[in-house]
Amino acid sequence: MLEIKHLTYQVSDDAGAELGILNDVSLTIGENKLVVITGPNGGGKTTLAKAIMGLIRPNGGEILWNGVDITSMSITERARLGISYGFQQPPRFKGLRVRDLLCLAAGRDDLSTEDACQYLTKVGLCAHDYIDREVDTSLSGGEVKRIEIATILARKSGLMIFDEPEAGIDLWSFAKLTETFQAIHARREATLIIISHQERIINLADEIIMIEDGQVAQHGPKEEIFPLILAKTSAGCTYLSEEANKA
Repeated sequence: MLEIKHLTYQVSDDAGAELGILNDVSLTIGENKLVVITGPNGGGKTTLAKAIMGLIRPNGGEILWNGVDITSMSITERARLGISYGFQQPPRFKGLRVRDLLCLAAGRDDLSTEDACQYLTKVGLCAHDYIDREVDTSLSGGEVKRIEIATILARKSGLMIFDEPEAGIDLWSFAKLTETFQAIHARREATLIIISHQERIINLADEIIMIEDGQVAQHGPKEEIFPLILAKTSAGCTYLSEEANKA
């Protein structure tokens, strides 16, 4: 279970004035849930995700994972507790093969080719085509994102956070990503938090969290919150991306 209690985060502008990015955010996310965080751009979604991972340090509040206070823990300490983060634009590593990246993620030098291939198969990649490729610019955005998800699976993460995984990928890769998220959720092996504006991804959710102006505007079951999102989109708000409606 993930518990967020009265989380705040401020930054200073050029004039020295304090700007509230997160304003008294409190949430509870149950074990093995698939939760989508959505809302208008600039509302604080990515900041919240980074605070959970430890990429930024909040000014106030608490974050607890399975009853353990992780608020002051480093990224490494959180990773050891089974928390992982998927970036909008995953890094590429010239000279590092997919096999090497999976070994690093699993924390094993002796990860077998068979085990490594299983992780790639789970994200919809033909293992023999990718296992010895370098994680460089020869790979598409969708390929790199699925490889990143494979590394998160190799880490056996209990909490997986994905920041707009659909950004910058083609429709075919996007379809494979949604299949991957469905499969992970079906196995009930992890809690998934996905930041997204895409209707197909929002439709996968058990629960939806709407973040506006650094606050939780809505949080509840998909059946309750999704109609509200559609109503706001119809009224001219930009909760859902145009690409989602075309897809």
